This record gives sequence, structure tokens and C-alpha cells, in this order.
Amino acid sequence: MLEVNLPAMRQLVQKLDYRPMFVTVSGAHLYGFPSADSDVDLRGCHQLPLRDVVGLDVPNETLEHKAVHDATEVELVSHEIAKYLRLLVRNNGYILEQIFSPIVVTGGDFLDELRPLAHGCITRHHYHHYRGFYTTQHKLLEKENPRRVKPLLYAYRVLMTGIHLLQTGEVEANLLRLNEHFRFAFLNELIARKVGGENAATGALDWPFHEARLAELEMRLDQAFRDSRLAEERDKKPVSEFLVALRLNEQCST
Repeated sequence: MLEVNLPAMRQLVQKLDYRPMFVTVSGAHLYGFPSADSDVDLRGCHQLPLRDVVGLDVPNETLEHKAVHDATEVELVSHEIAKYLRLLVRNNGYILEQIFSPIVVTGGDFLDELRPLAHGCITRHHYHHYRGFYTTQHKLLEKENPRRVKPLLYAYRVLMTGIHLLQTGEVEANLLRLNEHFRFAFLNELIARKVGGENAATGALDWPFHEARLAELEMRLDQAFRDSRLAEERDKKPVSEFLVALRLNEQCST
């Protein structure tokens, strides 16, 4: 498995005019099927100075930066902490996956504080995120000719992540680890093709076979939503208090 050069990513982040609370790795490296030409997707949040967020002017709450390291494109997307926490309490699966990503570039101590709060924000209505993501991904697959392995793996990954979340309340975005529970032997071959390289992953796929498997998983996702014992709603108060404490602590330290 191709690994992210975390010291290099850490140095890249440190060179920016940027105060990250945390940065983790998302995308193909998190999902368990990076190839040699896969981009490195960095995701996280930062805190703007108090004076920038209390005035009349609305600050830019999202930082986007692209760079190239050792011929690999690196993309960083980071939201200001208030925006990030607003997304957290809106059934946003992307945010959960970033927070619980085991590939941490920086901010491990902050994540130790944030993860319990994020876990308390998981509800059965995260189903809608994964259902919507899959619908979009399936439409893209239907339009492709020939169909490629990469979007197919994304479709499997999102369905399996959604099912696992609804059944267990745990966030798992890595397809290899998910498949320890689902036990689809054919996924190992698909992942091997993807890891072998983007260009090598365009061979003919047995689309009727995979369409049937995806339809089965789609029904399992719907059933997992109906059967889920996860909370119907979340308590936003602890998240709000966490944000207020961050703002007040910054004020006290200046």
C-alpha cells in the first residue's frame, strides 16, 4: 500500500500562512486504494483571529491551496472552525471521515478533543449523505464508456461506509477494512487494479455483475437506515460550547 509522506506534508502545511487546528488525509489514501499517480487530499480546519470574525465583514471561511511534491499534486482544503462545526452538525459524512481519518498530518491533540464531540453528532440521518453521494456516483458510472475501476470503487466504498455507520455508529472509510466485514472477494482484484495505476484500471468491467452487487448494497443501506438504532437527533449544545470556549481562550491569550 502506498503511504503518504507525512513529514513532507507537515512541512508543506507549516510553510503556509495558516493556523491549522488539524489536518488529516482524505481521498484515495484514506479509502485504501491509492495508485502511484493519486493526488494527496489534505483536509482540516483552522481558527481565524477573533477580530476577523466579529466585525461586519464576512471573512473567507475556506482556504484552498494546491502544490506539487515529488511530482504528486497535493490539495489542501480547510474551513474556519465555526464553518467546520456547522458542517459537523448537518449530517455531513465527509466531515466525519476527515475527523476520524487515522492518517493525521498535524493536530492530533486537537482531534482527541474533537472526536468525542463528533461521535456524539452521529445520527441515523447520515444515511441521506451516503444515499445522495451514491446516487451521484451511480449516475457518473452509467455515463462512462468504458466504465473505470476508480468510480466503481468509490461507489462500493460509499455504500459500505454508510451501511457500517448506520449499523455500528462507527466511521470507517477504508474499503479494505470495510471488506473484512462484507467479504466480497472480487473487491481485492478491483483494488489491485486501481493501485496498479489509473491507466491500468480502464479494462473491461463486468458491469451487469457490479450493477447487481451495487443494487444489493443499495437495498442494504436503505434497510440499515430503517433498522438503525442511532440517535434521531443530536445535541448541538456541546459543539456550540466547544466553539465558544475556543473563541474565549483565544481572547484571553491575546
